[in-house]
Order: sequence, then structure tokens, then C-alpha cells
Amino acid sequence: MVRPKVYVTRQLFDEALDILKMHAEIEVFDGIDNPVPRGTLLSKVRGVEGLLCLLTEEIDEEVIEAGSRLKVISNCAVGFDNVDVEVATRRGIYVTNTPGILTDTTADCAWALLMSIARRIAEADRHVRNRGWVHPWGPMMFLGSDVHGKTLGIIGIGRIGSAIAKRARGFDMNIIYHDVVRRKDLEEELGIAYKGFEEILSEADFVTIHVPLVEETHHLIGRRELTLMKGTAYLINTSRGPVVDEAALAEALKNGDIAGAALDVFEREPLDPDSPLLGLNNTVLTPHIASASVETRTKMAVVAATNLASVLRGEEPPNLVNPEVRKIRPLKP
Repeated sequence: MVRPKVYVTRQLFDEALDILKMHAEIEVFDGIDNPVPRGTLLSKVRGVEGLLCLLTEEIDEEVIEAGSRLKVISNCAVGFDNVDVEVATRRGIYVTNTPGILTDTTADCAWALLMSIARRIAEADRHVRNRGWVHPWGPMMFLGSDVHGKTLGIIGIGRIGSAIAKRARGFDMNIIYHDVVRRKDLEEELGIAYKGFEEILSEADFVTIHVPLVEETHHLIGRRELTLMKGTAYLINTSRGPVVDEAALAEALKNGDIAGAALDVFEREPLDPDSPLLGLNNTVLTPHIASASVETRTKMAVVAATNLASVLRGEEPPNLVNPEVRKIRPLKP
């Protein structure tokens, strides 16, 4: 019996690869820190039934058309804006993701960023490492902002936004949120208050973003929105880079329109070496590591492999993004 073939675009944990090996012949790109080159991806996707990819790969119509035998695209991420789901569905290709697993790990990172920018931790660390600490302690040294008792504005109250709210309760914060769907159940459960989008921006001391990247959220935070924020407020983004207009943000930070920003995601990744954000002290910048714990990244890879293997077995995958594909290509065990 001929075994199906699977291409994996990045080195993953053995636990995930072992699952795939049970059901298919697999080939893994040998890059760890570098994504698969576009030309290699287009070549390797030909003749495979399964593709396990990361958000760094653009799985657009060209790639999907090249993969004429594809049955499943398993995205090792919660978001799937890197995959043209409409084209995949039209071609009868199942698209899956890895939701739920990284909720608390991402919330931990977002909270770490919030604390770091508020208390100037990264800036102070650089000061010490650069041998700048030449005078004894002083009462005006690296003054930051308290977190406890302040107002936290959450934009997007899904899994991660809710986890942020739970953490904020431990700091006795006033928690307000905005979402396209009002969640009265969470308002009661978490002690949070619904506000309009502009109210969040104008009232919050910390604004943290947890929305998916769709057409409506592209540059959700731009020049106008930044002018609505307090001069003492901080912006935290662990969702997707294009949700924030980086040029407008850099200008606002430089002019002191807001106090600071902590970002784990950027409009272009890796971050442009000429980005004005790099020259600003009132920023904390991390390289898309919100889910980067051994435990969570392992679980993500295992779920991505399980999703893919399920389709190859003719079974419904646990995390199907495009359920309408069932009508086009019903699974057969």
C-alpha cells in the first residue's frame, strides 16, 4: 500500500513528527530559525497529500494550486491569516489550526510585556548592561508607572483576552473591554465592564490587543486612535502586527503622545532593521515569542500533527477551520 506523503516546513518536536510517521512518509525542511524558501515550498508541495506549515509561510493560491494532491493544510498556529482558506476550500482541502493550547502562555507573555513597559524593566536592564549605572540609587531613577489599581482596556475578549482579565484581577485593576460581541457572561464572571472602542482608548491606562487579523482589524490602531489615548497610557500588542499602524505608533511614541508600547508582533517580521521603533527607549520589542514555552510549543506541534493525521485517516480533524469543505470532499475512513 502506497503511503501518503507529507511536507513539514520547519523542524518540529519529535513527539509531533512521530505521529506523522505513523501515517505517512514525511519530509521536513531542515531549517529551525529560517522559514522554507518560497521556491522550495512550491517544489515540495507538489505530490504531497499533507502540508504542515507555520504562520511564516504564505499558503496562497499559487502554493495551493501547486499542491494538486493536497488533502489537508495543517497550520501550526491559532491564526490562519497566512492561508487562503477560500481557495483551499474550493479545492476540497481541509484547513486546520491549533486553538486553545497557547491561551495561558500567550497571556503570560502579554502580562510580562505590560509589566516590563510599565516599570521600564528592559530599559533598566540595558542601562546596567551598558555600564550606565555609575551613580548610587536615587529617588528619581527609572521612574515608571504602577500597574495595580489602574484601568486595563482589553480589545478582544476571546480566550486570551479573558485570560488577561483573570490576571488583572490579581492586581486589583479596573478592567474594561471592547469586542464585536458583548459577553455579559464574562462581565459577571470576571467583573469586567463593556465599553465602546473609543471609550477604551480614552479611559485605559493600559490597552492590550487580542483580536484576529481580518480586513476590519487591519490598522485598527492608527494615528487617530493613538491621539485618543492618554499621554500616560501604554499599548501592548501580542495579536498580529498589522493590527497596529507602526509608523503612526512610532510617531506617537517619539512625540510623547502615549507613554510607551510593548510589542511581540510587527507589520513586517523580522522587524525592519531601519524601523524607528528600534531607536526609542519607551518600547519593549520581542520577536513573536508569546507562545514560546517548551510545553506550549510542543503541544501546538502535536495538535497540528494530529489534525493532519486525522484527515489522512479519513477522520474529522479536531480543529477544522473550514467546515464547509465537507460538502466538497467528504472524508472517507
